[in-house]
Amino acid sequence: MGTTTSTSAGGPPVRLDVSDGVAVVTLDRPDRLNVFSGGMGVALGEAYARCDADDSVRAVVLTGAGRAFCAGADIAPSSGSFDAPASPGEFTASPISPPAFRVRKPVIAAINGHAIGIGLTLALECDIRYVAADAKLAVPQVRRGMVPDARSHWTLARATSRAVAADILLTGRTFLGAEAVALGVASRALPADEVLPAALATARDIAENVNPLSSALSKRLLWLDETGEGDRIEELETAYHRLLMGTPDAKEGPRAWMERRPPEWTARVTEEWDRVREMERRTGDPEPPGAPSTS
Repeated sequence: MGTTTSTSAGGPPVRLDVSDGVAVVTLDRPDRLNVFSGGMGVALGEAYARCDADDSVRAVVLTGAGRAFCAGADIAPSSGSFDAPASPGEFTASPISPPAFRVRKPVIAAINGHAIGIGLTLALECDIRYVAADAKLAVPQVRRGMVPDARSHWTLARATSRAVAADILLTGRTFLGAEAVALGVASRALPADEVLPAALATARDIAENVNPLSSALSKRLLWLDETGEGDRIEELETAYHRLLMGTPDAKEGPRAWMERRPPEWTARVTEEWDRVREMERRTGDPEPPGAPSTS
């Protein structure tokens, strides 16, 4: 496989470069801090699929062009990111197919700068994460009237602990790359200009010295999900997004953030919970594992 550029109609490009057994997948919209869109998700999935199918690729590095890794979804009012989908099948909370954890090679996230929202949750789908020590990281969806995406309720708890996942996902707080290592979110924190070289060095070491089948089998065991919890969480994240998208709070959260003021929420949990339970029943299980009692 040679150097290619992959784009999706209406979306920013994802660049794929392959050399000496290492594929570098670059989110390539530096003028917008690599802001995420549906088109980027499709293109990223296509790049992952090509890497997975090519036996000459032994390791993959995911990074961002410019000074950011990925600044998250476009939340400008004109973007329509949180508008209600026209039909149930139009939206998924896990827009990258296949995700990095289903690529049969190690995928290293070189988080060279800020990773916000889906910018961080897509990195959580990777096997190894190196991060810029001064990068700002957050999964702030609960501060925008939404819920975290890309199976992050599963990937983050698996990578760290349920306590760390709760700290990050339920508060939506911002933290730096240096803290990410202390929390177990990343393996190494480095100066920003050293992140990609370090990831490439690891990827080249894998390409030169690691048996590809052994690596694929070990990765399969690491990501083994015997209970189907990851897929169930993906279903519920998508269902909860559809419940929240287009609501007044889904508009208020981004508006308040852009106006730099506290949000004024209108939703009431007790008034909405019957709708939540009905949506859960429609997606499968009568009660998600570990769900709080409604009584």
